[in-house]
Amino acid sequence: MNPNSNHPCVAIIAGEASGDQHGANLVSAMQKKQPDISFCGIGGPALRQAGVRIVADAAELTVVGITEVFSKIPAIIKGMRSIKRILKSLNPDLLILIDFPDFNLHMAAVARKLGIPVLYYISPQIWAWRRGRVRKIKKRVDHMAVILPFEVQFYRQHNVSVTFVGHPLLDTRLPAVEQALKSGNPKHPVIGLVPGSRASEIIRLLPNMMDAADILRQRLKRVTFIISQAVTVKRALLDSIIEKFPGWVDVEVISDGVEKVFERCDAIIAASGTVTLQAAMHATPMVIIYKVSPLSSWLARALVRVPHVGLVNLVAGRRLVPELLQHQATGANIARTVEGLLQNAEKLNQLRHELIALRDVLGRPGASDRVAELALDMIKPAGPLI
Repeated sequence: MNPNSNHPCVAIIAGEASGDQHGANLVSAMQKKQPDISFCGIGGPALRQAGVRIVADAAELTVVGITEVFSKIPAIIKGMRSIKRILKSLNPDLLILIDFPDFNLHMAAVARKLGIPVLYYISPQIWAWRRGRVRKIKKRVDHMAVILPFEVQFYRQHNVSVTFVGHPLLDTRLPAVEQALKSGNPKHPVIGLVPGSRASEIIRLLPNMMDAADILRQRLKRVTFIISQAVTVKRALLDSIIEKFPGWVDVEVISDGVEKVFERCDAIIAASGTVTLQAAMHATPMVIIYKVSPLSSWLARALVRVPHVGLVNLVAGRRLVPELLQHQATGANIARTVEGLLQNAEKLNQLRHELIALRDVLGRPGASDRVAELALDMIKPAGPLI
């Protein structure tokens, strides 16, 4: 227990939009079990709304790609200093890290020196690339709470304490299987453009998505498009890209949750990331695309050790949905691939059944509650891990 207070204090760091939401759900679950806990750390609007005292905004620290990090170095250093001050001055009873590996593993080292226990929720994808980081995790992290089933074996092979808690997406409002599998109108398909949650992703991916939409609109005639706006993305950025495409000024932009996009779409064009698993949970067929800087791409090809980039395909263990990466992610290629998906109703229906079956692979609901129990046990002196 923190010697400076009669109440537990927990520091938490989440650097992504999805991690911010998962962290907020975890904070709420911990507060229900022990209302006197206080929280501080790095995050976004969801953690702030959950009652966490935010000392640095995650949006200022988040980048995509290896070389892209250089533009964020001043903000990253500032964020590290803020958390170091918190760890040293408050001496929290626990540090919870959510994804965001390079930043978080550095802070885990600081916590280790200060004798603060560390719980890592949502593993970095070290099983995919830079596997040597597992040695840092073994030295600096007391326990891993992982959300993908194949991660357990990886950490056990390296003698890291680990618990599979299930995927937090299963705790969200998901449609019943029958509702999710309800077919749309093949003569008037609705296609969603889901370009990501970061400005850099929008800039790299949305123009190509719009190119593909232009081509599909000419080929399919009665097709409708919807653009998903993440809470971390400013509408002005989307508009600055949309207005470069004549005839698209009135395209519908949905900003109140990507789930609304899934509900209405026959297929989506999606940036690689957690959103692809969200789409799978809604039985929404997709084409995954991604682009980073040429140098980041070259480094990734040299370092990545998995056969797929999309989380959907990684969890499925095979190429369930198409992936178009880097130079492959052109408007023409995207349009051709989407059209191929929509042309065969039988295969499309089979794909939707295979996607929604991933719910069973990802565990069962209650991830936030299970991680909350792990966290509270780590706060208690000599508390056993579940």
